[in-house]
Amino acid sequence: MKKLLLIFTILWIQQGFAQSQDAWVFFADKENVEASLADPILIMTQEAIDRKTLQGTPIDERDVPVNENYITQIKNIYGITVRSKSKWMNCIYVIGDQYNIESLLDFSFVTDVEYADKSLNLFPGGPIENKFALEEASQNINYNYGAAANQIEMLSGDYLHELDYTGEGMIVAVLDAGFPSIDTNPGFQKMRDENRILGTYDFEARIENVNGTSSHGFNTSSDIGGFLQDEFVGTAPQASFYFFVTEYTPSETPVEEAWWVEALERSDSLGVDVVNTSLGYRGYDNPNYDHSYEDLDGQTTFSARGANIAFDKGMILVTSAGNSGNTDFPTVGTPGDSPGTLTIGAVNSNGNYASFSSIGPTVDGRVKPDLMAQGVSAAVINTGGNVDFSSGTSFSSPIMAGVITCLWQSRPEVPNGHIMQIVRESANLYNNPTDQMGYGIPNFENAYAALQELGFEDEFLMSNFALYPNPVTSKINISFPEGISNCTFTIYSILGNKVLSTEISRNLNSVNIESLNSGMYIASINSNNKQISFKIIKE
Repeated sequence: MKKLLLIFTILWIQQGFAQSQDAWVFFADKENVEASLADPILIMTQEAIDRKTLQGTPIDERDVPVNENYITQIKNIYGITVRSKSKWMNCIYVIGDQYNIESLLDFSFVTDVEYADKSLNLFPGGPIENKFALEEASQNINYNYGAAANQIEMLSGDYLHELDYTGEGMIVAVLDAGFPSIDTNPGFQKMRDENRILGTYDFEARIENVNGTSSHGFNTSSDIGGFLQDEFVGTAPQASFYFFVTEYTPSETPVEEAWWVEALERSDSLGVDVVNTSLGYRGYDNPNYDHSYEDLDGQTTFSARGANIAFDKGMILVTSAGNSGNTDFPTVGTPGDSPGTLTIGAVNSNGNYASFSSIGPTVDGRVKPDLMAQGVSAAVINTGGNVDFSSGTSFSSPIMAGVITCLWQSRPEVPNGHIMQIVRESANLYNNPTDQMGYGIPNFENAYAALQELGFEDEFLMSNFALYPNPVTSKINISFPEGISNCTFTIYSILGNKVLSTEISRNLNSVNIESLNSGMYIASINSNNKQISFKIIKE
């Protein structure tokens, strides 16, 4: 009898180890770190370098790619499939049986294995939800002229547009489930004609076609950059875009968090300013992988960790709060729990809380959602090229992301954290936040005024050059950091041709560029054997 029991136990253990598992495998180091940091154009675009320089964001070892030789060695292990990689956290996402995954620890370069099944990591799980259930129920309301007016005017986004801050020169990445018809839809025609679709990629299929498995991403993107003459205007209609698929709707697995972080890393290396993600993660097909409320502390989940690094890298992440407000698990999902994101809940057209909008606080007591925007009967452009109306925080998030893009355009040298805080402080509930509404509905006219009032000698600018105004019509001003009194100011065309060069000083710090044609230029400042570059728009 004891022999039979022992045999049964061994078979049970073997069966458990044979079951397929999802896990992150972390590496000890990277290669060519010093060379990459010395010449960062090897690992990112000039636009990314310029953005980081402008805002004082350091380029560090996290920006160096994962060692491909390590990945190849693990791919060669029988029974292991590599699905994603993260340079920021120096790891890969694998699928395989537990025994084979555990064996990866025998590699000297593997430092740790973190399972998606929290029972293997001694963490509990949570409930499953269909994150797109509400948004998939389109509300066929007949649109009228200016269907997007209310959702823009609620935030005073129209005020920024009247000042000609429409997102021009800013780069937005949208991470979502699919973008069918972006290459043919009339709502994106203006974007295509002006070459403002900068790139696309499907991180699940590993192809550039981003039709994906849903039209959800197309609908959300329209709220930022869509345009139909006399019918619909997105909140940042002149921004440039990357469209990335990170979601595979037929299933719900943790690899989507890995793809999402991978897309963030690519966005950073491409010089993206603002990221919108109308996605959230809590429950999975395998309940052992679920996130519990205790996991949602902004530091635990893989996507929250990625979001925090993205914030540290200088981008602004705008994320939907989720649609679980009237369920038994009503709190925001991840990465919306991250302190590095602006998490957006939903209100109706009158500014009242929408009952489906996920609420706070986080398990560690922080205010979430951060802000609110219209998410009930929000106007969108559908894949047929017509104005439609849909509900969900999936739409309040991009509406907010576009207006933030326009605000940042007015002072692109201001660091991301300062922009985020100014927007929070402009909201109607900032002094009395609630679990349902967070800090409330922001007023971007007030946020703009507060942003422009920031002195150019404020603490966060004291150690950096700054250019203003930008966009510029005739005269551009250069603010000097402490300790520097003169420099060489040079302007190049986007093709790299020098079009202007002059010596300036702290007392003579204005340059007339009225003779330049309208368009985008790169301004370079050289001082004390150091160089810094800025992207400027000449109107």
